[in-house]
Amino acid sequence: METTELKERPRNLGGSMKTPNVQALAADEKKLTVEIMERYIRPEMNGDDMFSDDSSEDIPVIDMNRLMDEMSMSREEEASKLKHACEEWGFFQIVNHGVPEKVIEAMKDNIKGFFGLSLEKKEEVAQLPGDLEGYGQAFVQSEEQKLDWVDMLFIFTQPPHFRNFKHWPAQPPTFRDSLESYSRELQKVAHSILGFMATNLGINREKISELLFESQTVRMNYYPPCANAHDKVVGLTPHSDPGGLTLLLQVSSVAGLQIRRNGKWFPIMPLPGALVVNIGDILEILTNGRYKSIEHRAVINAKEERISIAAFHSLILGKTVGPLAEIVDKEMPLYKSLSMQEYMKLVLFQKLNGKGIIELMKLNP
Repeated sequence: METTELKERPRNLGGSMKTPNVQALAADEKKLTVEIMERYIRPEMNGDDMFSDDSSEDIPVIDMNRLMDEMSMSREEEASKLKHACEEWGFFQIVNHGVPEKVIEAMKDNIKGFFGLSLEKKEEVAQLPGDLEGYGQAFVQSEEQKLDWVDMLFIFTQPPHFRNFKHWPAQPPTFRDSLESYSRELQKVAHSILGFMATNLGINREKISELLFESQTVRMNYYPPCANAHDKVVGLTPHSDPGGLTLLLQVSSVAGLQIRRNGKWFPIMPLPGALVVNIGDILEILTNGRYKSIEHRAVINAKEERISIAAFHSLILGKTVGPLAEIVDKEMPLYKSLSMQEYMKLVLFQKLNGKGIIELMKLNP
């Protein structure tokens, strides 16, 4: 792997076209004309492809206390559960993760406060042309493109010198301090999880965490209710995360996150005090397919809003995306190796498109 350290934040990564503010549309039903709603309606959505309520499967829940306790008799059992979750699910929830409750509650209060501001105030941190960061939408490249029923705030948070504070809201007054604390705590959690993953893979404990510990971005999502054709409107298009490891806080108790499992959509119900963790495309590539990224989506509620905060941990530009040498020394590589710059071009070209990036990275599609 290359070890080039990027001193400056990434630039010219592309941007997104300005689209109608969804929160404002939801608040004024008179604006929801047939022509406007046409861009949000997805005819392909089908309730028949959901898991039944009586499914015996439950998403794995990993107790970080048991993993961290070197004296615990149950540590090996918990490590085995983590291995199973990474290999068979690609998604799991963690409890007792060590993030102070006051940090989580402050982050929840501040993001609720931000989305509660007037549109004029929120647009003080709006995306600029050609920039990924800020308040707006993501991956919108044409006037004909179908839109997600969501507004989002996307920010570079780690390393600190990547931050551009013009995109960090000044309101609520405690927002910046809250995000700084939350970002730092989640980076610790990601580092710990990646270390245990490396142990399960039989490679140096610091190897993966050194690679994916460097870059963190945070996407804060607001999904307004939608009574108009809500069963055909999606909050977030089905996709797998292009990064390495994602830690998601479901701020609201309203369900909405779903993963594709065995050809059906499986709901991830909010678990109080838990963080949702999922494998990203880069981690699938690094592990040569041992761990798999999973397609997921967000659906909306007809009556209630939903808020979530996703922290993405990934490689910085200057590194290489490809199977780890320690793994492919023992097996054939299944994926290409590209510079992070080249990989990002693929991501921006594919937008949110199922597991399209992984398909392009396979040596034998």
